[in-house]
Amino acid sequence: MTRTTDHLEKLVGFDTVSHRSNLAIVDYIEGVLQTLGLHTTRLPDASGQKAGLYAETGPGDGGILLSGHTDVVPVDGQDWTHDPFRLTPEGDRLYGRGTTDMKGYLACMLTAAERAAGQNLREPLKLVFSFDEEIGCVGIQQMADALAPLLGQPRACLVGEPTQMQIATGHKGKAAWRATCHGQAGHSALAPGFVNALHLAGDFMAELRDLQAWLERTGARDPGYDIPYSTVHVGQLSGGLAVNMVPDRAEMRFELRHLAADPADEMSQRITEAAERVADRYKGTFPDARIELDQTTAYPGLDVAEDAAVTQLARSFAQTELTKVAFGTEAGVFDRLGIPTVVCGPGDMAGQGHKADEYITTAQLDACDRMMARIVGEISN
Repeated sequence: MTRTTDHLEKLVGFDTVSHRSNLAIVDYIEGVLQTLGLHTTRLPDASGQKAGLYAETGPGDGGILLSGHTDVVPVDGQDWTHDPFRLTPEGDRLYGRGTTDMKGYLACMLTAAERAAGQNLREPLKLVFSFDEEIGCVGIQQMADALAPLLGQPRACLVGEPTQMQIATGHKGKAAWRATCHGQAGHSALAPGFVNALHLAGDFMAELRDLQAWLERTGARDPGYDIPYSTVHVGQLSGGLAVNMVPDRAEMRFELRHLAADPADEMSQRITEAAERVADRYKGTFPDARIELDQTTAYPGLDVAEDAAVTQLARSFAQTELTKVAFGTEAGVFDRLGIPTVVCGPGDMAGQGHKADEYITTAQLDACDRMMARIVGEISN
């Protein structure tokens, strides 16, 4: 536990908000792992300002894979009473940005590597550290092609997002879009003679609400989630320069969070058809009326059977119950690579994730360390 806290103090000290470089924290992690004798491979992004990291120790294929992301959400506009980038212990709490989401797990990964380095392993321990998870699981998807041949076929992957150390066997997939609505500029005194881009946006929003109602009525359902059906959510709408001007452009941002049984491609097609229906209503007045859809992010969901081998193995490691989580993770990416994957990590996302004065309890870190000890024991002679 002392080693884990030491690592966490170092990790929290790196300001790895997603719009900043993460190279300094990768330098630290890689330095720790190389000192232990692990083989490491750095996976840079196209800009050269960010990188993922793969590391392994132990012989042969198979083994156990642990994975976590290095980036954190911003602290701007939040009312922190502690320095967010300095680990601050108070009682049984350790405060700092990322302590729960998810540098606490990264610290436990490093402690597990130290433990494994002192053992005679019969299977490998594999570690992945990603970037840009907080902006839509972007980094791990950029890493996937280069990562796949390095990973081989681990018996199990545990993605360490905060689940209060329960085994999460599922989460919804997500896709997000920017809808740009094109109408006509004009004087508001003559507004009925023009196509208002905000009207296109409003009509399209109504179509999305109808899609949400349809999903709630007839779409797939999974009682393991608080919201047991797929959801459509409009988060931003902007347009217009002045009240006496008819706007010729409006922009809306929205997302779909879908169950595995509601295929993303089918939902995307319904959304495209809705945009075309709305634009067609206005083409008689303005033939160039249109709604352009640009998908900005997407990541797959996760749906693992309760009796799957990976689920039972993870339960033997964590010795806790099963759950499903509302938030997205990188687990679906590993699952698509053919690696049996679940989500399990320390901390409470609902209570602490993305909030001011984020903290993790020492009890949660201790529980994670004990899980890591069982994992290393599983792959040791």
